[in-house]
Amino acid sequence: MNSTLIIDKSVIVFIVFAVTMLMAMYSTWAERKVAAWLQDRIGPNRAGPLGLLQPLADGMKLFAKEEFEPNTPNRFLFFVGPAIAMSTALMTSAVIPWGDKFHLFGRDIILQAADIDVALLYIFGVLSVGVYGIMIGGWASNNKFSLIGAVRAASQMVSYEIAMGLSVIALLMMTGTLSLREISAQQAGMNWNVFYQPLSFLIFLICAFAETNRTPFDLAECETELIGGYHTEYSSMKMGFFLFAEYANMFISAAILSILFFGGYNYPGMSWVIENWGGNLANVLGIVALFIKICGFIFFYMWVRWTIPRFRYDQLMHLGWRILIPLSIINIVITGIVILRADIAAYFGF
Repeated sequence: MNSTLIIDKSVIVFIVFAVTMLMAMYSTWAERKVAAWLQDRIGPNRAGPLGLLQPLADGMKLFAKEEFEPNTPNRFLFFVGPAIAMSTALMTSAVIPWGDKFHLFGRDIILQAADIDVALLYIFGVLSVGVYGIMIGGWASNNKFSLIGAVRAASQMVSYEIAMGLSVIALLMMTGTLSLREISAQQAGMNWNVFYQPLSFLIFLICAFAETNRTPFDLAECETELIGGYHTEYSSMKMGFFLFAEYANMFISAAILSILFFGGYNYPGMSWVIENWGGNLANVLGIVALFIKICGFIFFYMWVRWTIPRFRYDQLMHLGWRILIPLSIINIVITGIVILRADIAAYFGF
């Protein structure tokens, strides 16, 4: 790997992490504004125009707050929990293709920090590690409410990861690749996977709510039962890491949904723009299109939070194990039959 490529990748990694943190930070502002709009209120409007400086004020407050530590024999793990949660939230952004190639300074620049062939497996692997941050943080807090919240979060995330993985299998059978860049490239124009796999999209969307601990799957943070859930004993920036990790996961899950089912950076007329205006302008518009899709999903996350009440825990487990997993398996079987029938028809020429 030459030095120029290393510099390009380093810059892209820095930009991706910065954008992820910025989106996570301003998602807190958007959450308050959406909640205020749905409840006929104004929302934050004091810190800067339209309250746009409110996330910065919140960050400064978290930095400045006094830090309390519980009386726990696992002090090291108490620090490690939020670090794991934040690290895994940022690591998943590394394989997201934010656009096609830019041709600048006589060379092609790929808008992806790490273009690996098994990007989907990487994402599921990192997601499975993320649950350790929540579980370790709740257990090391030496608080029964934190432990119960951590157990709830762990069992919920493990349960819905199964349905999420099974829902993606049907998509992989159709696309034939684990690379997010190739999946995006196959959806040029309006050839989006959501039209071919609507059930897979619906299951993946529901599981994404559960994986990010968003309402109606926020039983790990149920205030009426668990005070504050697994981060009850946390304060200052360790608390901020848990909160930022949730919003970063929401941003990344919205990006993955957009790439897998809604064409990623592709948009109608992209080939015409490339032919008439060049690839760089088309790629800029592709990045804009991807972020419009991402913001649409983030708004949907927030809309659901302030509209639907949370499930009981038995309803949550019933939905995951007895509805979503069987539906995912049925979808795999149906997809296999359709692909087999198409192969047989192509072989015999009818």
